[in-house]
Amino acid sequence: MQERWKPSVTVAAIIDRKVGGRSEFMLVEEITRDGLQLNNPAGHLDPGENLIEACAREALEETAHLFVPTALVGIYLSRFERPIPGQPTEDITYLRFAFCGELGALQPERTLDQGIVRTVWMSAEEIHASQARHRCPLLMRCMQDHLAGRRYPLDLISTDDSVYRIGQMLGL
Repeated sequence: MQERWKPSVTVAAIIDRKVGGRSEFMLVEEITRDGLQLNNPAGHLDPGENLIEACAREALEETAHLFVPTALVGIYLSRFERPIPGQPTEDITYLRFAFCGELGALQPERTLDQGIVRTVWMSAEEIHASQARHRCPLLMRCMQDHLAGRRYPLDLISTDDSVYRIGQMLGL
């Protein structure tokens, strides 16, 4: 019997601010197998949490700032293939839920997730010019959708109580 295909569910925080009438976006600079790359604060959905909680958690872990998601920017599906010497090609499909929201206070006592070097603020033009350093091809698309005003209410997403029971069973 063939193994069931399961995409990796991820969340991303699209964090912006206005500076001199233009938008700047908070990105993270992180060390990866492919060198120093840029990405939205993003990560995987963990057992026992909903998508909104996951986005707030990932933003905190990667930026040391509180983040409150206020709207869904979009849902994205992408496929990533990476050759690994001496092994089959790594083939992963990501299902990304991108949220915009309110950036809260810096939590100076927090350390950033492993591999995260720092946060950086970049304009849309700077992000576009740095595409060779993007960890995820969805970074540009999420930013463009945000700039286009795409916003969907959070109540579009519902989470069954059984999700939280799984987290409780796992001690989360």
